[in-house]
Amino acid sequence: MNSRALAAQALAQVLNDGQSLATVLPRTLARTPERDRGLVSELCYGGCRWFHRYNPVVQQLLSKSFKPKDTDLLALLILGIYQLEQMRVPDHAALANTVEACRALKKDWATKVVNGVLRNFQRNRAKLMADADKLPGVQHSHPRWIHKALSQHWPAQVADIEVANNQHPPLALRCAAELDRDSYLATLASAGIASSSGALANQSVILDTACDVTQLPCFATGQVSVQDEAAQLAAELLPIPTGGRVLDSCCAPGGKSVHLLQQNPGIALVGVDADADRLSRVQENLDRCQQTAQLLVGDAAEPSSWWDQVPFDAILLDAPCSATGVIRRHPDIKLLRKPADIDKLAALQQRILTALWPLLAPGGHLLYATCSVMPQENTLVMEHFLANNENAQEVPLPDRWGVAQAAGRQLLPGQHNSDGFYYCLVQKLP
Repeated sequence: MNSRALAAQALAQVLNDGQSLATVLPRTLARTPERDRGLVSELCYGGCRWFHRYNPVVQQLLSKSFKPKDTDLLALLILGIYQLEQMRVPDHAALANTVEACRALKKDWATKVVNGVLRNFQRNRAKLMADADKLPGVQHSHPRWIHKALSQHWPAQVADIEVANNQHPPLALRCAAELDRDSYLATLASAGIASSSGALANQSVILDTACDVTQLPCFATGQVSVQDEAAQLAAELLPIPTGGRVLDSCCAPGGKSVHLLQQNPGIALVGVDADADRLSRVQENLDRCQQTAQLLVGDAAEPSSWWDQVPFDAILLDAPCSATGVIRRHPDIKLLRKPADIDKLAALQQRILTALWPLLAPGGHLLYATCSVMPQENTLVMEHFLANNENAQEVPLPDRWGVAQAAGRQLLPGQHNSDGFYYCLVQKLP
């Protein structure tokens, strides 16, 4: 199968069927010759990342829009322009192979259309892009509603956020507590792997170039894990008494569970997630890192179905959210997320918070976290919660990172080269 045709089919499934790239891409790569898998992956990520910049150009060049059943052709044109604009593929090869992909898709009739649009783009590239960039959100390839929301909530930072959302994220590692970070940096250097200390988290290491993590020193033994620096802050921020009982709600895929256990030896951790398949990934992470926890399939908003009535000394609530802080890792969010999702998620977050609060022992702490940059899911949720729970008291977080909010702190995408995360710590008064 033509690699560009495979990538176009994958992008069309995201556009038409609302499937995530994490679901579509593995299936696509399984059908791709090994030599072309890097190309197909790059096309799929690039097509999602830059769709909102190139789609207005494509629509301007088409005499009429494609029907839904031909979304693969729209995707193919997006990928064609992406190759011409941003990939090191010679223009003639990008054009010829993209046109040939029409035949692989069994749509020979479209070869003239695709060829004409791409050649027209080549001739008028500067004007077409300049005209498109006048539209809201197009310059940095964001849907209009996200651009509007960022402009409203983060007027001084909107351009930096959108630029950061289009960057390729670094590969960040976390050393276990017993592994000295400086020693590990030296180990990597001796293996010819360039790296540096992270700027945010105490045990973070940033690789200069991504690699197969399974081949890294200390990965197989669980002393090193892949985790963005922003996510590494969770275990550092949540106070846990020695030997305490801890709840990690919505715990999959388990990176924070492992971190909590490695950071606090001897604690009893209960991990809850509604998805049994995702819980199996948590168990795999625990096994690799030689950690143990009680894992329960359950709805965090309905603890009566899984809670044993024994209070927790600490709770980490990594709440379901819009994931608008991790767009650089999941660019399909710009295609899949809808404006109405924000209010629905905020309502769910309130429900979970309200349900979990009675599970916390007096004097205990709850850390609320999201990978969102939308205040409706973050500070507004916590302001409402604090106003309606007299026994909840906010605990100030370190001011060395992020932007102070009415409640909690917001780390914006790209700050310290990290993902966007929100944290708010509260203590239950006796």
